[in-house]
Amino acid sequence: MKTLSLGYSPCPNDTFIFYALVHGMIPSEDLRFREILEDVETLNRMALRAELDITKVSYHAFGLLRDRYCLLRSGGALGMGCGPLIVTRKTCDLQDLRGKSIAVPGNLTTAFLLLQILDPCFKERAVVMPFHLIIDAVRKGEVDAGLIIHESRFTYEKAGLKKVIDLGDWWEKETGLPIPLGGILARRSLGEDLIREVDVLVRKSVEYAFSHRKEPLSYIRRHSREMDEAVIHRHIDLYVNDFSLDIGDNGIRAVEELFKRAEEKGIIGKSSEPVFMS
Repeated sequence: MKTLSLGYSPCPNDTFIFYALVHGMIPSEDLRFREILEDVETLNRMALRAELDITKVSYHAFGLLRDRYCLLRSGGALGMGCGPLIVTRKTCDLQDLRGKSIAVPGNLTTAFLLLQILDPCFKERAVVMPFHLIIDAVRKGEVDAGLIIHESRFTYEKAGLKKVIDLGDWWEKETGLPIPLGGILARRSLGEDLIREVDVLVRKSVEYAFSHRKEPLSYIRRHSREMDEAVIHRHIDLYVNDFSLDIGDNGIRAVEELFKRAEEKGIIGKSSEPVFMS
């Protein structure tokens, strides 16, 4: 029996997706998985150090990892209407934030990549902090604005904050494509056959979650920072969708377009490696 390390975040969409796989609901004769739950920026850094066999990462990080990791077709987060938001204490325009401090949830997050593609000037005053601290930092005036992700998009209004721009809406209008947020990667050195087997198991885990929606809830609550059940369900409904079953042609076009724009801006380097193993 071979054991693979499997990294994913404690956010409800990931615990929903991987519940069945790590709890033995998806039988495998020769594989088992050792779960490692960390925030996505920590997973990004771990992948850069090649510490994980299979892992969720931001697509920004994947742009830097294509020589060592390939993308699985299942388990990722892509979609429409699910992009990161820039929020402030008072209503303002994006231009008003030039030269102002903005909290970002990690240097390697797709959110920060989108912000730099939109306008590289925002990198100058970026303040990196864990995503769950950003709303409070904005509310208390520690930073002028915040780039929020995950369940924060459901709670910022309750904190009295105002939306400046939805980067997902901006991306969709620019490209007509879904926004690629996070994907599941496999270390290329595992080999094509093993990677295909893992991809099938991840898809089965997603299918199990869709068919047994209530069963993973205690596991999800145990790890979620946001315990409000309505928020948990909204989070899952937004980030787990048909793209999580299979990225599809439209999803691949979205990833390729993201990398193309990031390469043009000099944020990531070009790579000759294919996105998938084969």
